[in-house]
Amino acid sequence: MNALFNAELRYLVETFEAAETGGNQNFRTLLDFSLGRTDDRQAMQALGIDSDEDLFLLMAQAHLPMPRLPEANTRRMIDDLKALRG
Repeated sequence: MNALFNAELRYLVETFEAAETGGNQNFRTLLDFSLGRTDDRQAMQALGIDSDEDLFLLMAQAHLPMPRLPEANTRRMIDDLKALRG
């Protein structure tokens, strides 16, 4: 399992470095989306695509995990749930 994780991490670093060297910001855009730094609309606009399906296919091709919600969204959901409890 460690070897698999290390290989995946090495792939991500190499892919990121190659994209940075080539001036291609697509991987950074996908990474920001994966980490919850941008939302799906911002990512799709930056990548020039118009469907969630294409965005998630690109995520899979880049070997990135599915996105986290931005911290503000998560906090808002928690607050909404707390409000329901009264």
